[in-house]
Amino acid sequence: MNIESVVEKCTALKLKAIADNLQQTIIFAEHKNWSSLQAIDHLFTLELELRRKNRIGRCFKQSKLYETPTIDQFDFNYHHSRKKQKTRILNLMDLEFAEHKKDIILIGNPGVGKSLVAKCIAYAATQAGQKVLFTTAMDMINHLIAAEADHSLLKKLHYYQSQELLVIDEIGYLSLGSQGSNLFFQVVSARHEKRSTIITTNRPFAQWGEIFDNTTVATAIADRLVYNSEVLILEGPSYRKREKN
Repeated sequence: MNIESVVEKCTALKLKAIADNLQQTIIFAEHKNWSSLQAIDHLFTLELELRRKNRIGRCFKQSKLYETPTIDQFDFNYHHSRKKQKTRILNLMDLEFAEHKKDIILIGNPGVGKSLVAKCIAYAATQAGQKVLFTTAMDMINHLIAAEADHSLLKKLHYYQSQELLVIDEIGYLSLGSQGSNLFFQVVSARHEKRSTIITTNRPFAQWGEIFDNTTVATAIADRLVYNSEVLILEGPSYRKREKN
């Protein structure tokens, strides 16, 4: 048996790292006087690492983040509300909330940093190999309405429900209407206590009736989101406007 035959079998089994590193590992093992078990362990370590990196790459690509934000980009000194929430925000980066199926709700005026915090958490989740989706509220609702029209709603609902972490940005800028509100409720209800959802909104809970068509639907959505969640309120003037001055 020659090495090419083994490499071909590794390739057929989709063991890419082992196939690519087999010959080099055999040479290295001879120089280091490794046992057969040590050499095998080394090859499988390389394979696992490659698969981990590939999974992270897929998770990021599928997340629709399109950027790689990290929490060190968030200026905690800009406003006292940021300093006040610093420990809580940093703790969210360890993703323990997702293990407990907790939701995160970020409330504040435009420009205070809600979306950046949400994106930082989402990016950290992709780097942990989690299935993540970042979307705006209107984009999600528009896709669901379109799916309802072409009779693929169940498939599209499953897409949003199956994400390990779903980030819904910019809730409150536009009313979702009766149809949009009902579809939003279906997503939130299906994910409740099963998978974590992050919400960013410029509206306090008292005004959610204006977003979700009526108070009854708004209350049902808020009840599910608040039941097992962390609510962070960010205050102060727009950070984006400060950068322009």
